[in-house]
Amino acid sequence: KMRDAKFGIGDVVAHRFRPFRGVIFDVDPLFNHTEEWWQSIPAEVRPGKDQPYYHVFAETEDSTYVAYVSEQNLVCDETHRPCRHPQVSVYFDRFEEGRYWPRDRVQN
Repeated sequence: KMRDAKFGIGDVVAHRFRPFRGVIFDVDPLFNHTEEWWQSIPAEVRPGKDQPYYHVFAETEDSTYVAYVSEQNLVCDETHRPCRHPQVSVYFDRFEEGRYWPRDRVQN
């Protein structure tokens, strides 16, 4: 059973347990990655597949990368600061009121 996603594209989030924050740039209503990736997560902390999963331009103090994160492991970012991930400017045109606004895309 699918449920509505708690977060949306452009929201700035933080991981509940890991030291990163980032910007959501895509949402899967249910798990949509490889079984191998899912099995690589230790069983005692492995999230269920029956929840939204988010593609996140993630950043730590030292690096930037793309993360795939279950809804249960995300919270709203409380810093209200923009992110420095280099791909943010490709997808979003401005940071306003604590979130990013997607660029208008021309449909072909």
